[in-house]
Amino acid sequence: MNKWLKVSGVFIVVLLFTQSCVAEQRKIIPAPNIVVIFADDMGYGDVSALNPDSRIPTPNLDDMAKEGMVFTDAHTSSSVCTPSRYGLLTGRYNWRTRLKKSVLWNYRGGSLMDPKRLNLASLLKGAGYNTAIIGKWHLGLEWGVKDGVKQPVNYNRINEEDVDFTKPFRNGPIDNGFDYFYGLNASSDMPPYVYLEQDKAVEVPTVTDGGKKFGFGRSGLSAEGLLPEHILPDFTKKTVEYIEKQSADKPFFVYMALAAPHKPLAPTDRFKGKNILGVYGEFCMDVDYSVGQVLEALDRKGLKDNTLVIFTADNGGAHYHGAPEFEKKGHYMSHIYRGYKADIFEGGHRVPFLVRWPGSVNAGSRSDETICLTDLFATCAEITGQTFPETTGEDSQSLLPALKGGKMDTSKRAGIVHHSFRGTFAIRKGKWKLIFAPGSGGWGVPTDIDAREQGLPDLQLYDLEADAGEKNNLQDKYPEVVKELSLLMKNYVNNGRSTPGANQLNDDPNQFWEQLKPFMSREEK
Repeated sequence: MNKWLKVSGVFIVVLLFTQSCVAEQRKIIPAPNIVVIFADDMGYGDVSALNPDSRIPTPNLDDMAKEGMVFTDAHTSSSVCTPSRYGLLTGRYNWRTRLKKSVLWNYRGGSLMDPKRLNLASLLKGAGYNTAIIGKWHLGLEWGVKDGVKQPVNYNRINEEDVDFTKPFRNGPIDNGFDYFYGLNASSDMPPYVYLEQDKAVEVPTVTDGGKKFGFGRSGLSAEGLLPEHILPDFTKKTVEYIEKQSADKPFFVYMALAAPHKPLAPTDRFKGKNILGVYGEFCMDVDYSVGQVLEALDRKGLKDNTLVIFTADNGGAHYHGAPEFEKKGHYMSHIYRGYKADIFEGGHRVPFLVRWPGSVNAGSRSDETICLTDLFATCAEITGQTFPETTGEDSQSLLPALKGGKMDTSKRAGIVHHSFRGTFAIRKGKWKLIFAPGSGGWGVPTDIDAREQGLPDLQLYDLEADAGEKNNLQDKYPEVVKELSLLMKNYVNNGRSTPGANQLNDDPNQFWEQLKPFMSREEK
């Protein structure tokens, strides 16, 4: 017995020592740097690693896929820009805010962000990260106005001539958790065409109609000499400089929010004349080149192994760049999926999602799990060992199990919600997708008006495993699935969340949106 006790005692000591070493090792393993590269209007089929028939070479993105993981079923929270950016940063669907459709515009007062609400930047800042956004904000600002002009209230639009560009703006990135901001207020075809840094314009835009003069698109004030083709290289240079300035003793988060390949199409000389699709293909090649520049900067600094890099996009490709002509040449920007940017169909919100994280994510791996960009919030919280209150991240589930090659826990969230430019809803659970509209919900055909005139059903139900192209509407054959998904959608709206936790209030006091009312009442009968 004494001998046994001695052996047991030694075992216990060794076990305790081992556990102590493991705990100590966990303490000293540095938190990973996190870089999110967010393309603007880049389709799933525009990345050659995802679409073997793509006519756009993307060697740097292909390398990311070889060195890390490809997600084949990743979705934005909306098929247009502002809503997707809100979802990515907050882990919450945009339709829980006042933004029920469309996007924010250049001089509309107010921001969609609430500085009191924890978001991805403030979450990581709380974990000791340096945080930066370089690129396109497009979540609204509260512009400073000239003396004597009344500050707008209730999100009213202000006149361009009333803005005082020498004054700080409020409720931008710096007020929402970012230590550093350099970029544009909105899309590169929305005035004012001037760079912003921290909480001010870098210079006062003085060219009255610089938008037209310099080729941005819409009329509006512009800085002298700023051209569309400068924007992507400038954002890339700033991102690389930021990475090079970081010290090894503190992790950093960079949100590189590109304004490309969104219009105006403005490829650099490096790729002009180098793609069969013309300027759109050339601009996508420029995006790929920028990704390569960022990856090389990380590698040069010796940060590759401890940096999580994610490449994705805010919505699908925009058909108006010439999709019909591209398809004649064998290029499908949405790959095998139906629809494009703005639509509720898959091509509107299924996007590239590539992850490079050596040592943590297996090289050349693939995940078919259904995920949403809202999931980055909970993912970063788990990676950095943080918990967050139930009042935030209501639609976010950690991707860490999928990144490790496992399955997402469907008991925590049964499905995800899609949303279109015109405010159309769809809900996805497993192989089933239910669309609460007869048409595209966006700019694609048929529009909802055209669909109703054609006598198409008010609902669309698709089995995406058997019908990835959403050609066969099964709503009349599976009424039980329609009812199940309608009830799930109703719960997601009423509960203020789609993940476990205490019910939350949506920002809008109207719990039911006009577009959903007829379906929500019908499914209970």
